[in-house]
Amino acid sequence: MSLRYDPVQRKTDGPLVVGETAYRSRLIVGTGKYADLEVMRRALEASEAEVVTVALRRVDLDRPDKKTLLDFIPKSFRLLPNTAGCYTAEEAVRVARLSREMGIGNAVKLEVLGDERTLLPDVVETLKAAETLVEEGFEVWAYTNDDPVTARKLQEIGVAAVMPLGAPIGSGQGLLNPNPIRIILEEIRVPVIVDAGVGTASDVVLAMELGIDGVLLNTGIAGADDPVRMARAMAHAVRAGREAFLAGRIPKRLYAKASTPEKDF
Repeated sequence: MSLRYDPVQRKTDGPLVVGETAYRSRLIVGTGKYADLEVMRRALEASEAEVVTVALRRVDLDRPDKKTLLDFIPKSFRLLPNTAGCYTAEEAVRVARLSREMGIGNAVKLEVLGDERTLLPDVVETLKAAETLVEEGFEVWAYTNDDPVTARKLQEIGVAAVMPLGAPIGSGQGLLNPNPIRIILEEIRVPVIVDAGVGTASDVVLAMELGIDGVLLNTGIAGADDPVRMARAMAHAVRAGREAFLAGRIPKRLYAKASTPEKDF
């Protein structure tokens, strides 16, 4: 039986469903910026994630006798090719097609950047690339800004997941503006996964407490003093934030309210 995402799942226990695949973990991790590939492998295992993004531009396929990044990714992970480093729709589509030709599959994290200094998404090129890739049968996980209008357009195109940024890539600033994410969650009926800018476990908790479907991060783990320990912390943070969201927090009050009743019964 084919799986389908239902927005009701945001408020219930159960797996994260993207496309037609269910995942136990709501944490997605990357493979860049690690000091060495063995540390990367250990951190991936500690994260308990099931999906890992891979920038194909970083994989040397010209030396079949030499180990590549792919050799250090645990076999239990699903590879999510990333069009990182692409600045036009044409480039991104070409990279996605290459990943499918390599036999990695139809899923792709679409990332089309506007410039090298900010690494912010180019919305026009992202929408153009998404339209082409969806038409060609790709399962598109679309990285974008935190704009509800863009998110809605991506949903109309037919992407499998909308991935609004929390902050600029690699900045470690956390979730800078939760309000647009809240609006996106109200309107979007595909998985919403916060991507980019997460610096530490508390950033993940705050993001998950909004009710998002998952978090994608890389630098927060790879750039830590102890990436393996940070990966474990991120795994705990995703679970804690999700549990807190499902539990429902108390309202914030200006004045104190005693926890002990005034009268005994």
